[in-house]
Amino acid sequence: MNEPSKLSLLEAVNLALHRAMNEDENVVVLGEDVGVNGGVFRATQGLRDAFGLKRVIDTPLAETMISGLAVGMAAQGLKPVMEIQFMGFIYPALDHLVSHASRMRNRTRGRLTCPLVLRTPMGAGIRAPEHHSESTEAMFAQIPGLRVVIPSSPARAYGLLLAAIDDPDPVVFLEPTRLYRMNPQPLVDDGKRLPLDTCFTLREGADLTLITWGASVHESLLAAAALSEQGVSVEVIDVACVKPLDMDTLQASVRKTGRCVIVHEAPKSCAVGSEIAAGLYERAWLDLQAPIVRVTAPDIPPPLYRMEQLYIPAVTDILSACTEVLEYA
Repeated sequence: MNEPSKLSLLEAVNLALHRAMNEDENVVVLGEDVGVNGGVFRATQGLRDAFGLKRVIDTPLAETMISGLAVGMAAQGLKPVMEIQFMGFIYPALDHLVSHASRMRNRTRGRLTCPLVLRTPMGAGIRAPEHHSESTEAMFAQIPGLRVVIPSSPARAYGLLLAAIDDPDPVVFLEPTRLYRMNPQPLVDDGKRLPLDTCFTLREGADLTLITWGASVHESLLAAAALSEQGVSVEVIDVACVKPLDMDTLQASVRKTGRCVIVHEAPKSCAVGSEIAAGLYERAWLDLQAPIVRVTAPDIPPPLYRMEQLYIPAVTDILSACTEVLEYA
């Protein structure tokens, strides 16, 4: 039996788009350079050749128009997957996402839904300018009616994107740029969807819970491996869907370990990590043996590339936080 091919997260996104478009003729892809060029990172490469101009649409450089088109398409029965080239370019699209896409089901009392997916790269680490390196997932998580998904591996990118396209309501699908070509993994194109709104336990442990998502999963797993060599049993949880949060899984882990560190690349203030910490204090206060510690980027815009490694939470930062929590008396 042939071994499955090893694919990167970027290739997994491309494979999921091909699969979804083959399965459902209502799935369309639109955005800047998604057709002829195959996307700025080539996530949509080959789609135009396979599905034609009517289903893979190159748009002008106009994010407001892209999101407005997607809302109209979704309201009339199509399943648009729109690409915004970088997360820092997403702000013109917010009006349609917040004012229309997120409210469609509620506004029409369920008569209409808005089954669109917004895909965009997120995060620093590829030596890009500031508007190409942002992690503003909390901004979307604050909006009722939006689901926010962040894959951290090829398998989760594939399965979660297929599930997002199936979802009858709008999904913001944020792809960590730093992970696009890192650590290819075996992946079978079997069409299997992964559950939305569910955390994934990547490593079982008993002494401490590391909660993370997106690109920070990489450093968190490295920190857990380093702690394991010191005899510390660390549980690593990939949140994956930051809205809505699977607090049941997070609570169960913290009740087991009694100690928790939350790691994310977004700035600390008003972040998803703050919401997770508040929820755990509400649900598992008497099980905690130490205060929850957060390891995050500072509250500044992403710096230029000469400084970005100081901006991204590093393995040493995570280890320092874990030591603080483990030594708390």
